[in-house]
Amino acid sequence: MKNKLVHNLSANTLQLVINQLFGLFIFYILSVNLDKNSFGQVNLALAVLLSAFNILSFGIDQVVIKKVAHGDDAQAVLSLYVFHVILTGAFFYAILLISKMFFVQDGDLYRLILLIGIGKLMMFFSTPLKQVTSGMERFKLLSSMLVVSNIIRGAGLIILALLHLVSINFIIGVFIAGDTIELLVSVHLFRKYIKIPVFARWNKTAYLLLLRESLPQVGVVLITSALARFDWLFIGFMVSAVKLAEYSFAYKVFEISTLPLLAIAPLLIPKFTKLFKSGNSRPADLMLLIRIELVIAVFTGLLLNLCWNPVIDILTKGKYGAVNTHTIFILSLCMPLLYFNNFLWTISFVQNRLKMIFHSFLITFGVNVIGDLVLIPIYKNEGAAIAFLLACLVQSVFYCSKNQSFGFKGAFTSLIICTGCALISIFSARFLFQNLWVAGALSVMFYFVSLLITMQLRVDDRKSLIRILNS
Repeated sequence: MKNKLVHNLSANTLQLVINQLFGLFIFYILSVNLDKNSFGQVNLALAVLLSAFNILSFGIDQVVIKKVAHGDDAQAVLSLYVFHVILTGAFFYAILLISKMFFVQDGDLYRLILLIGIGKLMMFFSTPLKQVTSGMERFKLLSSMLVVSNIIRGAGLIILALLHLVSINFIIGVFIAGDTIELLVSVHLFRKYIKIPVFARWNKTAYLLLLRESLPQVGVVLITSALARFDWLFIGFMVSAVKLAEYSFAYKVFEISTLPLLAIAPLLIPKFTKLFKSGNSRPADLMLLIRIELVIAVFTGLLLNLCWNPVIDILTKGKYGAVNTHTIFILSLCMPLLYFNNFLWTISFVQNRLKMIFHSFLITFGVNVIGDLVLIPIYKNEGAAIAFLLACLVQSVFYCSKNQSFGFKGAFTSLIICTGCALISIFSARFLFQNLWVAGALSVMFYFVSLLITMQLRVDDRKSLIRILNS
């Protein structure tokens, strides 16, 4: 069990490192070589497409993972999901083709959405293969499927940058090629190693049953998709592409910094499904896991703030560093809340508390939308970051109120203490020392010392964590 968990975590982490590394290359090359208006339009097109395809999943993706992990017939589940993505994907692109009338004033944006959408449609078609593979806990194979597009796109853009050929047309071509090749590679690997035939099956009764089982997740998907990119869409359509370019740069770096969470999260659903099915879940063990996650999350946010000003302005030639200092600070405060919410969401999901999850995201979405509508016109990008922070905080409070049996109010206290330790450490070190690098090193030292003092890190944590992983 320990070796399997270590292999799964290692494979998933390697995949994430590769994806984030090439994703960083892609994002950096685009941000440096395109003017802010063009860069903003590319990000706006991606925001529209990613939101749309997330909604088109209808929440079936997470249900498929749970069903396969639970032992349901993987072939039957796969064929139904393949039918769903082909049906909804083709329907969406058909609508996109006849939507030109809505982009009369912005033909360049419509062209970007239409063409980049071809690649995203190919990625959407590959989703069933990846979700079934994840449900089977074949994370090494899944990792091979997930890295293809970013490697192709990253390598292609690096070559274009070296040849000084970065342009919108070449960027579109590279994006379509990377996404299409990932679909082809996923089909090949799935057939070779999973050995389950890949085809669509129309079975009215079974399909409606799958939709009914996913129905509580549909609302969650609608809300989370809008929540994830509503601020981008609002800034891009209502403020300007230039401001979106600045905000999307800060937000993308923030997303990349959530690498540890991205490594852990896919492993939690199948593991917690089996844990709660067997009845071996212990509140003390869950508390330890979430406390360690919070320590990692806050430390990541601390490093993000320490490295921002000395590094980003140099890398982007002054375009995206200082202008985003306040934005990245606010977003970094969301880091521990994201870890906290993901942990509690996973526990609730595997317990089929889907109605409660829907309510949590509904409330969160409402807070975020109202915050964006009120704060973005006044504070621009910082307003969007504040709205996102408030939404994450409200969601955490809601989860705590609905998970009292596990004592997660104590975990929320740990969240506050860890965040407070980081804030005190960074501000005190910068107050005492003018040199940024010296202040940064001391901030890290102060942070871990304060964690020991407040007992957020304990001497016996390592042994307890090993016991949990071995169980």
